[in-house]
Amino acid sequence: MQQIDLIVHARWVIPVEPAGVLEHHCVAVHEGRIAAVLPSTDASMRYRAADILHLPDHALIPGLINAHTHAAMSLLRGLADDLPLMEWLNKHIWPAESAWVNPEFVHDGAGLAVAEMLRGGVTCFNDMYFFPDVTARVAARCGMRANVGLIVLDFSTAWASNADDYLHKGIALHDLLRNEPLLSVSFAPHAPYTVSDAPLQDIVKYAEEMNLQIHMHVHETAEEVRQGVDKYGTRPLQRLQELGLLSPSLMAVHMTQLTDEEIAQVARSGAHVLHCPESNLKLASGFCPVDKLIKAGVNVAIGTDGAASNNDLDMWSEMRSAALLAKGVSGDATSVPAAEALRMATINGARALGLEDKTGSLQPGKAADMTAVHLGAIETQPLYDPVSQLVYAAGRHQVTDVWVAGRRLLRERKLTTLDEQAILARAAQWRDKIRP
Repeated sequence: MQQIDLIVHARWVIPVEPAGVLEHHCVAVHEGRIAAVLPSTDASMRYRAADILHLPDHALIPGLINAHTHAAMSLLRGLADDLPLMEWLNKHIWPAESAWVNPEFVHDGAGLAVAEMLRGGVTCFNDMYFFPDVTARVAARCGMRANVGLIVLDFSTAWASNADDYLHKGIALHDLLRNEPLLSVSFAPHAPYTVSDAPLQDIVKYAEEMNLQIHMHVHETAEEVRQGVDKYGTRPLQRLQELGLLSPSLMAVHMTQLTDEEIAQVARSGAHVLHCPESNLKLASGFCPVDKLIKAGVNVAIGTDGAASNNDLDMWSEMRSAALLAKGVSGDATSVPAAEALRMATINGARALGLEDKTGSLQPGKAADMTAVHLGAIETQPLYDPVSQLVYAAGRHQVTDVWVAGRRLLRERKLTTLDEQAILARAAQWRDKIRP
């Protein structure tokens, strides 16, 4: 018998890849990785574990991957609601950021976001914000997996003075984090309307040399597209194509304004789409044509966007909204079935981030990034199909336990590496500063 660290037995194990539901199975974990997924009755004959957990009313799934967010903006949650995107940005969010964003703001906002995400079963997030070094430090300290965006803009902010300065600082951070097992980076030019051609061409060159992804808001609103045509004489996506960005390295966020030819163009390029359904709804940005993208062969993942425009980091709600919106937009009730929505929140996100060999599914050799969901409550009974129940009926309050690389970061709803009361106190202090 092999001595290992952990065995988690569950009523249902849902690996995502391979597809299907395994009843009365367990996941064996050693040194942070999945050693095996096997029937519970076989585990005692193969393994002796230091820690054994039995979850008789739970589904055990891969940890959710929030494919797009702005973690520190959690401190701006609810500051400026019910406004269109450009008014929201220009008159409220950017002025607030100009006044308040500094390393302390990002530290406390990222801490609040990480705590919320862990309590919601998220084990990995893809971030885009200022002071990415601080967000990386917060994630590493609590043991969460993160891809931090090396933000680039044409204009100065508290983080950098111009596009060259953003790139210089970003590359230095990449070098600093290259040996961190839970952290990765990607270039994060904010959007076509905030980054000019020369920095985008530099990013393409550096991303190719450093084998990094590019994380960018693209075709978020009709107004963005109109402005792009007025300024550059072409739609933003075509401009990105001409600059060399449209490739398997691109993670294009939102993509609510797409023609059929553009969908085919994205599919040919191998680019990924990061879908944020609830933020798009709240800002009236439009509808991402998810069903058409998937049928064209595009990898579509799910993100929450930031809590300033959503107003939460709830991937369960996003999964449900993504599935329902796809049906409503396409007029086809078979669009984005529950199993596909779960894939969009797990393995598809890992694939977009270039992390599919590490996380996103419960397979031997991958990191033990796992989420346990209690399905025995009133709200999820009777239960016929656990995958359907997870997407259409369950909520983040039913997440009980979370592991990242085999480390238990949420134990029976309690955070194990973060001080919840201290996080709440700092959030209250920022509220009183920003809006006294």
